[in-house]
Amino acid sequence: MPYTGKKATKYHILNHMLNHGDTSKVELAKQLNLSMPTVLSNVNELMEIGIVAEKGEMESTGGRKAVLIGLNSDYRYALGVDLTANHLGIVLVNLCGEILKQERIRFKFDADLSYYTRLAEHLRSYFSPQIAAEQILGVGISLPGIINQKEKLLVKSHALQLENYSLKMIEQLLDLPVYYENDANAAILAENPQRLKNSIYLSLNNTLGGAVCIDGALFTGQNRRAGEFGHMILVPGGKRCYCGKAGCADAYCAASVLTQDGTEKLEEFMARIDTDAKTAQRWEEYLEHLAILISNLRMSYDTDIILGGEVGGYLPDHMVALGKKIFKYNIFDDDLSYLKNCSYRKEASAVGVAKQFFWRIMETV
Repeated sequence: MPYTGKKATKYHILNHMLNHGDTSKVELAKQLNLSMPTVLSNVNELMEIGIVAEKGEMESTGGRKAVLIGLNSDYRYALGVDLTANHLGIVLVNLCGEILKQERIRFKFDADLSYYTRLAEHLRSYFSPQIAAEQILGVGISLPGIINQKEKLLVKSHALQLENYSLKMIEQLLDLPVYYENDANAAILAENPQRLKNSIYLSLNNTLGGAVCIDGALFTGQNRRAGEFGHMILVPGGKRCYCGKAGCADAYCAASVLTQDGTEKLEEFMARIDTDAKTAQRWEEYLEHLAILISNLRMSYDTDIILGGEVGGYLPDHMVALGKKIFKYNIFDDDLSYLKNCSYRKEASAVGVAKQFFWRIMETV
């Protein structure tokens, strides 16, 4: 953070609100080690701009009630898109990270210009006319694959069957700033990495991905391949993975394992677990392999593990069963407090890429 003086103070105040939500001026002074006159001056300026607003009063602790302040949710918005081989997940998010609108539609990927033309038209209609275009900070797009953000290049994507593919056309058609990120990295960004400090994210979607957060920042590795947990060998010589190898974790722990490669909906599968013996057996086998993967990741990273993606959204109701299986493989932990459920049960990747524009807005204040 290269800012100094008042700009640095404003940055820290907004950063605190983005990570921790609504607060009070007294709490800001305490948490940021600032004097009250400094907090008052900077907060008042941020309120004049419109990016900060009063949110009511905090509960009394015996004296005068403190005024609750926080980000003005209606100040600016961002769009997030999770682009897959066959679908689009789209969200409209406000400055507080709240999803105002979301949808998942069948939208088969095609590298042709007509695909991007239809995508741009759909995104423009998504916020118009309710929200003016100048209030949209940008469009975040998450994709399954390795991305060179500087060159705006999709280096490689098995899921989309692309290699060294330029993404610049999307930006040209949208006439809005565009941010690109790997889908699993985008999902952990939705969790606010600065608040997480150290953790890994296990993205249990149609394909299995992952992301690593170290010291509050996304860790991508030497070749931006860090977190490719789906292609760790889980069962040597096992099922064939779409990448061409045999026994990858993706072939055992992706959501597609439960949905018969997308021929049925995940919610339909989950609804049958307690009533259909074959479904229950498939779920037991899935949890067994997931337990092995989680145990291996815990041994490798010794940090919190966030369970996300489509399957992750259902796991809060199955943590006891999953925990029993994990204990068979991990004898070093006495409890499962390191296992966390994701904050966004649906469209986490889309939310994560959208929220990046809110971090960037601090540079303009």
